Amino acid sequence: MENKIKRKAALHPNNEHQAGYNLNDLCLIYPELEAFVVINKYGNQSIDFANPNAVKALNKALLFKYYHVKFWDFSDVNLCPPVPGRADYIHYLNDLVNEGKQQKNIKVLDIGTGATCIYPLLGNAIYNWSFVATDIDKTSLKNAQNIIDKNDLGPVIKLRYQENSQQILKGIIKSSDAFTVSMCNPPFYKDEAEANVATLRKLKGLKASEKNELVRNFSGTTNELIYKGGEKAFLHNYIYQSSLFKNHCIWFTSLVSKKELIKDLNTSLTKLGAVKIKVINMGQGQKISRILAWTFINE
Repeated sequence: MENKIKRKAALHPNNEHQAGYNLNDLCLIYPELEAFVVINKYGNQSIDFANPNAVKALNKALLFKYYHVKFWDFSDVNLCPPVPGRADYIHYLNDLVNEGKQQKNIKVLDIGTGATCIYPLLGNAIYNWSFVATDIDKTSLKNAQNIIDKNDLGPVIKLRYQENSQQILKGIIKSSDAFTVSMCNPPFYKDEAEANVATLRKLKGLKASEKNELVRNFSGTTNELIYKGGEKAFLHNYIYQSSLFKNHCIWFTSLVSKKELIKDLNTSLTKLGAVKIKVINMGQGQKISRILAWTFINE
């Protein structure tokens, strides 16, 4: 009987989780995970990925074991980030900002950090980066600050509240700010109905039982999942606002879920004067994702 959960798509070469997870080791680090370990139809140890509590326990164990996080907790309604995929974004950003030359004192703007503060935790643990992290939800920021405080990361992770939900960079970036890179995992859905369709599709893929039909395995609040006009509207807004702060950040980046959006986003960036645009493909578990990166600054 194997006790390792294998991954289906290649992660970044530097990602700790390329070979999957050893559940026995993770249970030693975080004993609460043991309650969610099951034997799958192949006779191997696994967890029920349709169960949000199991998913949360697994990702907490990964943070504790591989990233030396001491405390990480949040409401069950909040989005639970899959740590291997989030770490991949960090590793690809490191490649981007260090092209040909190792950079020091990297400062990152994390847009929509959420209650879990996941990107700042990983970016600081892996590469010792400092962060300014934003959100439109005061409750999420309060929880993120608790995580920061209990991990003694106050000097390197600062939070800022975005008062206007229709703004992304306005009201956040100050005249004195100079960021190496910005990062964002945007809300993907335009409304609750679209989010529910995606949930049902995912649970069908996981072969979840009917009783779990509308239980999101990674959870997620409205603010985390939904934006008026969906991912497309958010990204075009983000791109436009980046052109207003072109000298305050070397690289602007975002995850892009829908591949078909890239062509229009490239067109908008070119019109706004971006001097370099990159699309970085990532293998993340059972899907392919991508990072869109752009800069207005010549080398």
